Amino acid sequence: MKLSTIFRLVRVLLHVFKGMAICATVFPWIGQEQRNAHIRRWSTRLLGMCNVTVEQAAGSAPVLERSMVVANHVSWLDIFVVHSLYPSHFVAKAEIRSWPLAGWLAQKAGTVFISRGNRRDLRHIFKGLVTTLEQGERVAFFPEGTTSAQGNLLPFHANLFEAAIDAKVPVQPFALMYEDASGGRHPSVDFIGETSFAESIVLILNGPPVKARLAILPPVDTTGAHRRDLAEVTHQAVAAALGVTTSTTH
Repeated sequence: MKLSTIFRLVRVLLHVFKGMAICATVFPWIGQEQRNAHIRRWSTRLLGMCNVTVEQAAGSAPVLERSMVVANHVSWLDIFVVHSLYPSHFVAKAEIRSWPLAGWLAQKAGTVFISRGNRRDLRHIFKGLVTTLEQGERVAFFPEGTTSAQGNLLPFHANLFEAAIDAKVPVQPFALMYEDASGGRHPSVDFIGETSFAESIVLILNGPPVKARLAILPPVDTTGAHRRDLAEVTHQAVAAALGVTTSTTH
């Protein structure tokens, strides 16, 4: 590993420890708006240390304050890219909670972890999501259920869309793209297969600069909708924004 990469990795680790300290000592005493400000600043600085700049795509729709956000899932960077612009309560797979340092930090930042195949866990989390949405806060999740390589878009699972219907809030799709200097798909960002979290961090730190482009798509009304229809409509919208072909949603 290059000396410059080691230096940048140490900076990232120190920044993570700083974030953990803020979560432990500051978050219990402040409201959600102030927490969001901390999350936005911290995420922006983390991305900067990883040589990632964030740009909102031209022609993006306005972001609703009260909505359920759904996005394609490419990398562990995704959460921080969204947080750097629009802090949200994320729903993520339970495996992320076991990641060293980052899992604890994600939990304290408001991430909700869900176990695959655990129906009791799903019902409990579902009720919490509805309550959060009803309180006027933004909830976000990745309906593919796992990461996929850029240029691909997996089917969207429909289950959690029901929370938006019950809370009577719109669903707003986001499309995430990671580009290199030429505007092509960045080679170091995909977080798939057997790549570990640590290996992914080193790949990004070793690689060329990354431009994360976030396209905000028009919200979808959930009044009288079925969760499968919402999954299909948002899947098609994200696919069109990414310029990829699609397959049937779950």
